[in-house]
Order: sequence, then structure tokens, then C-alpha cells
Amino acid sequence: MVFSSLSFVLRFMPAFFILYYLTPARWRNFVLFLGSIIFYALGEPKYVLLVLLSVAVNFGIAKWIGPVSRGGRRGLKLALGIILDVSVLIFFKYEAFLAGTANDLLHLRFPVLQLALPLGISFYTFQIMSYIIDVYRGKCNPDRSIVDLGAYIMMFPQLIAGPIVVYDKVALSLKARRISLGNLERGLKTFILGLGSKVLLANRFGVLWSATQTVGFDSLTTADAWIGIAAYTLQIYFDFNGYSLMAIGLGEMLGFRFPVNFNQPYIAKTVSDFWKRWHITLTSWFREYVYIPLGGNRKGAFRTYVNLLIVWFITGFWHGAGWNFILWGLYYFVLTSIERLFLQKILNRFFVLSRAYTMVAVVCGWVLFASPDLSSALVYLGRMFSFREGVLLYDAPVEMGLLFFAGVLLSTPVFKRWYEKQKDRLLGLVLLFGVFWASLVSLVDSAYNPFLYFRF
Repeated sequence: MVFSSLSFVLRFMPAFFILYYLTPARWRNFVLFLGSIIFYALGEPKYVLLVLLSVAVNFGIAKWIGPVSRGGRRGLKLALGIILDVSVLIFFKYEAFLAGTANDLLHLRFPVLQLALPLGISFYTFQIMSYIIDVYRGKCNPDRSIVDLGAYIMMFPQLIAGPIVVYDKVALSLKARRISLGNLERGLKTFILGLGSKVLLANRFGVLWSATQTVGFDSLTTADAWIGIAAYTLQIYFDFNGYSLMAIGLGEMLGFRFPVNFNQPYIAKTVSDFWKRWHITLTSWFREYVYIPLGGNRKGAFRTYVNLLIVWFITGFWHGAGWNFILWGLYYFVLTSIERLFLQKILNRFFVLSRAYTMVAVVCGWVLFASPDLSSALVYLGRMFSFREGVLLYDAPVEMGLLFFAGVLLSTPVFKRWYEKQKDRLLGLVLLFGVFWASLVSLVDSAYNPFLYFRF
């Protein structure tokens, strides 16, 4: 089940929240846990036991590690817990890639299982790991209630695609939180903005990108290639930011405050700045649980770049089991390293140049990210820079132009600033009502409604 579906908006969401609000406070975590199990089972029934097993196992591991005062090989216990969690992720997400690569390079005969990827496994694995690591560090105590821990790990708003919420940020709210009409109103407004972002913008840009894929990269003109990847660039932003907004809104309605996940990334002045604005919770997770434990920038310049290389390699591989994803991560390692060495000082002096460079770099990066494999990505990049002429694939230029104009405008702070002033006024309420109904009408009429990050 996805948030941008009639079954969720008109059935699951109202039914769940009516029950949730009518439930006494001490039982709300149980209702949230149970509701999240049902939500996951409706979308991925065969793997719901896997998530529940992960909850139970890590509940026990955290108890086994115990508080800092306990001592007694706590580091070894943590290592075993991390190995277990990562092993499950590797088995389901990377077995086919690793086995196939070993077979091709070493002429072996490992079985390639081609397992279906459990929904949200990349996200909830990181949350589980942050929990046991923070218990080891003494930032929080092992949770004494498996229901409360299950409510945290399986919380349906952010279970499938984030934002990644670390345990210590919501630990107090798990034990005691207030819900009010104010929570409901603020959360519902944010949810509607996310729904509109996904349905009215991301889905329409996705149709353009799908047309690009359907015709085949070899057949594209240079103009087609740039239009197609520009559509994908806006699709993935409005898709993922829309999901994050819906998750944040649902969290607010539940009485939680989730972190912001996007901050107008396409106005970034450098690639490094882009990654401070894009998927913020993932960047924060890697900094807190990988980069800093490796030594960060505290052990000299050479070690700093080695640590950055490791982080970017893992970032690329985390997003997908393919060489194009690995190259995508290494591509950003090279760009951010060059900026760190000298380029950022130059870019800071030129407002227009810095932003043009950043957008071209990011758009080329999305080619690696969106292509089915590395060879396809190279073909697409070749079409972008080959100056190949021909008949344009895309018709309805006026409609397409208006769509791109809206997408570019809404990816800047202009709308956000206006909305913050109007959200509690009549004009803002009318806008939200219109966005909600337009989204429902679009969901009735359209069959195209994927979430891009569900496959990661």
C-alpha cells in the first residue's frame, strides 16, 4: 500500500486514526504497532514476518548489550548485532549482484536467487542499527517494551522510504506524547502538500521519463535526452520529497516530530551543498554512524579522503545492487573531493556559474542513478552530448512547458515562503482543498503511481 492511493487516503488512514485517537494513551503504541503490521502486510505480506523477526532479534540484542555500566564484551555483542542486520540486508538485496559478479569474474557457479526485495529493508535496517549502536554508546537505554520498539521500527509513516528517524530522537515521544487538534490540522496540511507533490507533479514528470525509456536510449535525439533526464530530475525530487512530506505529516498526526528530509536541493551552489539539502536524514546517518566512527577529518588529510571514499562507496551501493550505483557514489566522491580541495572557493565567488555547474553535475548523476545498468547510462550520456538532431519524441509542447515551469518554480523557496504566510488564511485553505481534490481525481484517472525509492 502506498500513501498516494485511494485505498490509503479514503480507507486505511481515516480508519486507523479514528481508532488511534479513541484509544487510551497507554495503548496507542500497541495500536500503532498493530496498524503498522497491517499496513506492511497489505503491501508485502510474505515479508512481514521478516520485519517482526528483526524487531524481536534486535530487542534481544540491545538487552544483551545492556547499559554502558555493564561492561563485559559489549563491543563484541554490538559487532555481532551489526553483522546480523547487515547480513540480512546483503542476502536479500545484494545476493544476486554479488553471486553474478563472482560467477562472471571468477567463473564460479554460485546460485543466483533473484529474491524479491522486501519493502523498506534498506531504511528499517539503518534504523535498527542506529538503535543498537546508540544503546552501546549510552545515548539511550535498551527499551523494556518490545511493543514500543516495534512501534518505532515499524511505524508505517516512515517504514518504507524514510525519513530515517534515529531512536534517541523519538524515545521520549514513544513513552509519552500529546495529540491534539493542532497536531491533526498541521499534519493533515503537510500530508496534502506531499500528496499533491507526488500525484500532481512527480507522476506527470514520470510519464515523460517513462516515454524516454520506452523509445530506447539509442533512439533519442539530444533534445529528447535532456528533456527526459530533466523530467526524471524533477520526478525524483517531487516523488521522494512528496513521500517525506506525507510521512512527516502522518507523524505529526501521531504525535511525533520527524526531521525534515529535503531543503530545496536544486538551488544548491555546490555539489557538497546539494548533499546537505538532499535526503538529509540519510546524509546525517552516514555522518553519525560511518564517517565519524571511521575518524572523520580528525586523522589527517589522507585519512579524511579515505573515509569519504568509504562513505560514498557505501552510499552508492546502498541505493542499489549495480555497478551504475557504485559509480554514482564514486562520482560524487570525486566531485565533493575536488570541491573540498579548491573548487568550492572559486564557486563561492560566482552566483550563476556555481548553480549552473551544480545542476549539470546533479543531472548527469541522475543518468547513472536512473539507468538500468552502466552501459545504458553511458549510451544516455552520449546522446546528451552528441548534438543529435531529429523529430522530438514529446508532443504537447505548451502543456510540457507549463509543467516544467511549475516544477522549477515549486522546487525553489518561492512557493514555500508564500505558503508559510498563507497556510492559516482562507487562500491557503482553499489551495489545500483544491490540491487534495485534484489529487484524488488524478488518482482515479491515472494508472501511473509508483514510488521511486521503494525499490531501494
